[in-house]
Parts: sequence; C-alpha cells; structure tokens
Amino acid sequence: MSTSPPTGSNSSSLISATAACWALLLSIAVCSLSSGLQGTLLGLRANFEGFDTTTTGYVMSGYFVGFLFSSILTPRLVSRVGHVRVFAALASLASVSPLIHGMIIDPYIWFIGRIFTGFAFAGIYIISESWLNDRATNQTRGVLLSIYMIMNVGGMGGGPLLLNMSHPMALDLYVVCSVLISIALIPLLLAASPAPSFEEPEKLGLVKLYKLAPLGVVGMAVVGMTNGALISITAVYGDGIGMSIGEVSILVSLIFVGSVLLQFPIGILSDKLDRRVVIMAVTILAAVVAGVGAVFRIIDPLQTMILFCVLGGLALPMYSLCISHTHDRLTTKQMLAASSTLLLASGTGAIIGPPAATIAISNLGPTGYLWYFVITHGALGAYALYRMSVRGGTPLEEQENAAFAPHAGVVTPAFTADTILEIVENYEPEPQTENAVDSGTFHKNSDAQSGRKT
Repeated sequence: MSTSPPTGSNSSSLISATAACWALLLSIAVCSLSSGLQGTLLGLRANFEGFDTTTTGYVMSGYFVGFLFSSILTPRLVSRVGHVRVFAALASLASVSPLIHGMIIDPYIWFIGRIFTGFAFAGIYIISESWLNDRATNQTRGVLLSIYMIMNVGGMGGGPLLLNMSHPMALDLYVVCSVLISIALIPLLLAASPAPSFEEPEKLGLVKLYKLAPLGVVGMAVVGMTNGALISITAVYGDGIGMSIGEVSILVSLIFVGSVLLQFPIGILSDKLDRRVVIMAVTILAAVVAGVGAVFRIIDPLQTMILFCVLGGLALPMYSLCISHTHDRLTTKQMLAASSTLLLASGTGAIIGPPAATIAISNLGPTGYLWYFVITHGALGAYALYRMSVRGGTPLEEQENAAFAPHAGVVTPAFTADTILEIVENYEPEPQTENAVDSGTFHKNSDAQSGRKT
C-alpha cells in the first residue's frame, strides 16, 4: 500500500508550482479585469447611444460566436507556433478591439468586434489552463487551479468597478481596457518558465453524448442561455431600471460574488445526493428568485443587488453541476473527448441567450429580463424532473466529485474532464505518462486516465 508524501513536500511543491506560474496568474488577473470592464461598459454605452435593446443583445452575443471559433482554432494554432506566440497574438487582438468599439459607434462593427474579443479571450484562457495543468502535479493541481479561479473571478468581478473612473460615453475607459491587456502581456513574455507541450484531443459527437447524458447536454445548452445573458445583459437591465453607473458596476460585480459564495456548498451537496436532484433544486430556486423580482417589480438598487447576488450564486454554479452529471454517465476516457462537445453546447446556448433576453425586455419591459430566467431555469428544472422519472440515478459511490468550475464557463473554458478528478482527489505520485489535452481545458492525464478513485 502506497503512502502519502510528507506534508512539507506538498507545501514545497505548491510553492514551486506557484512560483513557476506567477507570471501567468498575474497576466490572467489583468486580462480578466479588462474583460469584466469591457462587457459592462459596452452594455451601458449601447443604452446611452440609443441602441435598440434587441440590437444590444445581438451585439453582445458576438462574444460567444468568437468563443466557439476559438475553441476550434486555438488548439490548432498552438500546435503550430506554440503557447507564447499565440497568447501574445490573441492579447494584441484583444487590446485593439475595445479601441474600435470606442471610436466607431455602429452595431455591426461592434458585433464584429465582439467576435474578435470573444475569440481572443477564449483562446487566452484555453492556453492558460493548458499551461497551469502542465506545471501542476497531482498534489498541487487543485490548489493551483483554485488560485487561478480566484484570479479569474476576481478580475471579472472587479472589472465593472472601474466604470467609476470615467463616463462610458468618453473614450477613456476603452483605452483602459486596451492598456490592461497590454500590461497583461509583460509578465508572461518576460518570464523564464518554458511553455508546455501540446496535443490535440479526440472528439465525441453531440448526438452520442446526448444519448449517454441527455440532462447534461440539455443542461449545458440552457446554462449557456442563462449565464450568457446574466453576464452580458445585466448592465443593460440595471441602466433600464434607473440605476446609476456606480450602482450598475456593483450590481454586475455581485453576480460573481454570489457565485464564489455558493459554488462550493452547492458542489459539496451534489456529491452527497443524486446530482439530478441538486440540479433540479438549484435551477428551480434560481427561477423562484427571478420570479420574486419580477412579481414584486423590484427596482430598489439595494434590493436589486441582493437579488442578483443570489441569482448569480445559483445560476453560475449550474455549469459545473451539469458537467459533473455528464461525467457521472461517462467512462474516464470519454470524459476527455466530451469536454469540447459540452463547450459547444454551452457556447451555442450563450449565443442565443443575450438576444433572447433583450427580446423579452423589449416586449415586457425591464421585468421581462427576470421572466426570461423564470422560464429558462423553470424549463430546465422540469426537464430534470422528467429525466428522473424515466431513468435511474447514478449510485452515489460511482459519482465523480463535483467540478468547481469558475463562473466564466460560458465565456471561457472551465476545468473539466480529467482535471476535475485530480482537483478533488489526492492521488499518489506515479511515473507520468504522455499529456492528453482537451481543446477546452487541456488537462494532464496521469492518474485520471486509469479511472482510479479514492
């Protein structure tokens, strides 16, 4: 029987791994700061410029179109020229895009710009997660990726607060977005840490995956619709109900705060119960929270902030719940191949979500935005109940531990596939095998490929 390595050894390994990745982690934090600011800024600017609400929804959905293309093309680019060069090229693209938005006020140009932005940021996160997984060991991966998640979520949540630096109608904030991306390049390009090796993954088709895990696939598509709208359109909603720019910045930030607060409790609960029961309960609770806001027409700034903090805390963790449920239905080898297909389902839903939410606002007023979440989350809850009635659950002892994925799953790749196993399981060190990399998450396949559980 093998024994665990000494605690001191683990601490030393973690410090070494973190030290080796400090530049990357710092770059990600600054990139996320720019991304969080830019998304909220454009929603407000579109309102101030008199864009039709539905038009704003279509413009914002361009981000997710770029995300889908990036999930396909970035792995190929990395395999040809390497991580550092592709990261630098994508960061340059992400740096130019906000300047175009600030100088040319046209919905068609903005839509194209959002495609480029989504392509750039998705690729940046793809490369970053590949890099982190390559640098981590089985003993340090969980903590290292947790640090990454804090950097990512912290940046996305802190970005909207930078709105208070200037007015959205001025060019200043667009320049700030661009400068932040340029600054993010500096530590990474000057770091001495070598880039990881790369290998493209196999694929698992949507139809086959749906047959294996219907609720997981449908859930990921619906989660893309809900979270894509929640992240992209909440600023538009806040402005529509009369909130100030400062209040809108706090409102959007609190969505991510809620996710951080509830992500782990929900994930732990899903490990102890039938995952489908937790999915059904959480999504219905999200529908109820949105319904309370819609029925009582809550527009008080403080009450609205509390409502969206809770809604974000329930809605964003649904991403990792659906991933975990899907993995419960798959073999270990299938998990790796399924990740890009799940990202495709989520990304497709995220393209549909913002326009659908703004159509609801156009037809029903601001409360239409909340009714949108009532309908989507309620429909997913009903579908989960239906699946429970026609198919038995996975035995608890066979459930994989829940994926504590960051909120940005709908806009960036999250920690899926075999990394999820390694995040929550303390494997013993063994000789490493070849890396197996997924287009969305790029995880090392050492012990996870063997399917071993604690």
